[in-house]
Amino acid sequence: MNEGFQWNEHGSKLLEASGQTLYMVAATLVIGGLLGLVLGLALYTTRRGGLVENRWVFALLNLTVNIFRPIPFLILLFAVAPLTVGIVGTRLGSTAMIVPMSVAATFGVSRIVEQNLVAIDPGVIEAARATGATRWRIITSLLVPEALGPLILGYTFICIAVVDMSALAGTLDGGGLGAFALDYGYKRWNFGVVWVTVIVIIILVQLAQALGNRLSRKAMHHG
Repeated sequence: MNEGFQWNEHGSKLLEASGQTLYMVAATLVIGGLLGLVLGLALYTTRRGGLVENRWVFALLNLTVNIFRPIPFLILLFAVAPLTVGIVGTRLGSTAMIVPMSVAATFGVSRIVEQNLVAIDPGVIEAARATGATRWRIITSLLVPEALGPLILGYTFICIAVVDMSALAGTLDGGGLGAFALDYGYKRWNFGVVWVTVIVIIILVQLAQALGNRLSRKAMHHG
């Protein structure tokens, strides 16, 4: 029976689910974002003409990203279940879902980082080399700041994808808005609950997009 969304009945559960989704998304963005940044920098610096050119390392990293990045999240979630259990102790719950979500985000972020760094004028890097700047200084003081604006937009795109992953994870005992929409909406044929969940997700995504756009503009203006 479709009795619609009732705040007295569903309100506290919606707030709890929203908190679980924000927890999964935030943790994934921090873990996957940092690991993806490191992997992306490694891809860029080891490629031909890079700061630490090494074709074998680049080939291995590039192959790894090419293998894992296209894997659908649902399949990846199943594939890394043993890793999830090894780290968290269980494959169920919001904390457990952070593991596969972070793995997926890492490979997605790495390509975005690499692509934005490749767009930097090589002449700028050569000029820094000519002044005697160390590789680490070039990476931290030139490469990352130079690409910061586009990188923030890329991370915003990943954030939206992570929200999508969290919803799917929720349907597999991961908690969050996906579980809320499934358990209190779809399974009970209550589409009022489903649409309230849709609206909450739209609001979250729009807030993330607006924040990302604003930070990106500030970074590019500052640069």
